[in-house]
This record gives sequence, C-alpha cells and structure tokens, in this order.
Amino acid sequence: MAGRAQDRSFRSLSGLEKTASTSRVLNLAAVASQQSSDPEYDSAPFFKAASLNGAVIIKHRVRSDERYIFEQARRISTKVIIPFERTDLSLGGRSMFVGQRGWQELLYQLRGGRDDEARDIALLEALDELPSLDPFLLREHLKRRDFKIANCYFAISAPDLERMQRFVSGEISKLVDLAYGGSGGAGGASGNISKLVSLLLSGQDDTRLEPLRLTLGLEGENFREGIFSWKGFLYYKWVLNSLWPELRVVISELGEIKLVGPRDAELLSQVKDVGARVNQAILAQVRRVRVILQVYDDAFAELTQAGNPMAFRDFLLRSPEMFITLGERTGMVSHIASFWRYRFPKGRPLKAELSELFDILQDFHQGLGEDDDTPAVRTGAQLTDPASAEPIGNAV
Repeated sequence: MAGRAQDRSFRSLSGLEKTASTSRVLNLAAVASQQSSDPEYDSAPFFKAASLNGAVIIKHRVRSDERYIFEQARRISTKVIIPFERTDLSLGGRSMFVGQRGWQELLYQLRGGRDDEARDIALLEALDELPSLDPFLLREHLKRRDFKIANCYFAISAPDLERMQRFVSGEISKLVDLAYGGSGGAGGASGNISKLVSLLLSGQDDTRLEPLRLTLGLEGENFREGIFSWKGFLYYKWVLNSLWPELRVVISELGEIKLVGPRDAELLSQVKDVGARVNQAILAQVRRVRVILQVYDDAFAELTQAGNPMAFRDFLLRSPEMFITLGERTGMVSHIASFWRYRFPKGRPLKAELSELFDILQDFHQGLGEDDDTPAVRTGAQLTDPASAEPIGNAV
C-alpha cells in the first residue's frame, strides 16, 4: 500500500506538467516551460534560486504520520517539491515542508547556495501564511509583503479580473454611499464605486481610503489586515458563485464514468464507497463555506442596512482567522473542480481505468479531509445539495 500511495502522489504531479496553477498548487515548473520567453520571467522571478523557480508548491493536508516533524500542530502545510526533471514530474523529486524542524537547513541543501537566501526564505514564509494558492490572493498578498514578482507567475486572466471587479462593485455599492456620501465627488456614485474597487484590489495603502477607515473605526495594521481579509471574503464569495455550477457537474459526472480495462470486484466496491464519501464531503465543504460567508453577509448588512458600523468593524477584527478557514475549505473544492476538468475535458468521453479512478477519488477524499461533522443530506442512493435539498447526482 505504501507503494500505491507514492505512485498516486507522483501520478497527480505528472498530470500538472502542462497545467496552470490551482488553488492548491503553484506550478512553477509549468510556468518555466510556458513563460520563459517573457522578458519579465527572468527580470522579476518568483524565487531567486533557479532550483526553487522550477519547483511545485503544494498546500498539503498534514497526515497523522507527518505531524511529528512540526513543532506545533497544524492541519495544512506548504510543501516544496523540486523535481528531478522539470519536464517529467513522474520521476519524482526532493521535497520539504515550510516550518518543519530544521527546514531552513533543508532549504539550503535544496536550493544549492546562500545567495539571496533570506529573500527566498521570507517568500516561503509569506506563502505559508495563506490558506490557499489562489493566484489572485497570492498576487495581492505578496504585493503587501513588497515582493516584486512578474505577472506571468500569476495565472489570473484579464477577463476573470474584470468579472471580479464587477462583482465587487455590486457588493460594496451601498458601502460607498455610506462612507463617501453617495454621489459626492467627481464622477458621482459610480465613479466612487469604481475608484474604491480599484483601491481595494490594488493592495496598496492610499489616503483615499481614509473615509472608509473612519467609517469602520479601525487604525493602522488592524485596518490593513481587515481590508485584506475582507478582500479575501469578497474573492471567495465570487469564486463560490462561479464554482458551484462546476461542482454540480463534477458530482453528476462521478455517476457517469465508464470503466475501461480490467475489473476487480473488491476494488470496484472500494471505488463506489469512496465515490459516495467524496460526493458527501464536497457538499459538506460547500455548506461550511456558505455558513462562513453568511457571517460576512450578516455583518455587512448590519453596516449598510442598519447603519451599525461596529458590527462590521468587529467582523473585520475577527476576519483574519475566519479567512484562513474559508480559504482552506474553498481551496479543497476548487482543486477538485479544476483537476477533474483537466482530467476529463468537456466533450471528451468520460472513461477511466478502475485503478486510476480509485487513485483520483482517494486523492480527492484525502484533500477534503476525514473530520467532516456536517453530513450531506441523503435520500436513497442520491446525494442532495444541503442548501436546496434537490437531487444533484448519483454516487459512483
């Protein structure tokens, strides 16, 4: 079984060779092969060490047999894998966890020298602060930490950024009326909304945010951290809006996979079992994300509808901790949707060998976690959306 687990890990890695990064994976090996002709790739690299700049960074769920290597208990860690061969990740590589005992000495051995080591260590620590590796939040977080990194390392498209800006504009329009006096100022209310959205998404301190700071009654670092976490909530709310239809398709397609190749009755039974558990766990994670987002919605409504800025201020002070949980849970299901669509592109036959499907589902189940305390609703052989109680697909 140990051999199978290792094979499953590197099979997942090899599937990333031609893909962009996901919420759980920062694939610098793929960036190296796809963006190396971009002048900014060399002039503003992600890591200074060439070995690290071709690494695969993964938000990894710490397993029970890995906990001993950390000084303090943690659920999610940042794993750095330096492949033996960037063009063939199935060959494996050397790896370490940020924050494990003696990790900086391990890093020295992996990166091959001390030049610019302090900067790369600080960058890894910044990555470890985030709950996931969503390109948008990653870019904004590193800007706040004053890292100068080329945009080619962040796989967020201009259309996605534009769609998010429109979404955020709709979300905060009432707050602009409250903080900026409605139509006051050049450009009227729509101009104020557009300016505030640009300022919020820029990740930079700006005196033009002063009316917002005064409205919320926050100072200094509390204001900066609160604004960043608020931006994270808005981002994840936008992500879930677009992600949920994709997850419904994944759950549906789980019941439509056609098996090819040899069959094994025992393995088939395990696939059906883990498929049902993955289905339930996806729905449970989405429900948890919605519960956290509802805390934000309620606090924001207190501010914009009831005129109670203290409720939203208190939310912002507590938001960094909730933001971590929100990012972890959203990242879990986002990775499943992106990997599933990569493996089973639209318009292609839904076919897989039994052993491969088992490996995929096992990876999903491990990534979703096994400590679920909010079960999905079950009706017979069908799984239902906890929010709507409507059947959305059969188990494998």
